[in-house]
Amino acid sequence: MYLDKAKKVEIFEKYGKGGAKDTGSVESQVALFTYRISHLTEHLKKNHKDHATARSLTKLVGRRRALLDYVKDRDIERYRAIVKDLGLRR
Repeated sequence: MYLDKAKKVEIFEKYGKGGAKDTGSVESQVALFTYRISHLTEHLKKNHKDHATARSLTKLVGRRRALLDYVKDRDIERYRAIVKDLGLRR
């Protein structure tokens, strides 16, 4: 499995504010979504007819965008830091 418990803990420790226990902050959620999006993108490059995964990818991108819009409205510096750390285009 590509996303096991150890990988989630690693992502939350790296991007979360309160360490591995911080699973609810915007930074940690966006980082987890970004990891999942990159994995699904690679999967779809090999399996372009997998429409269910394509739909899931679109939904994940929308959820990440909504979280980023939320933090952008509240704190622009925090938004810029997230985008820079994760290497997002926007």
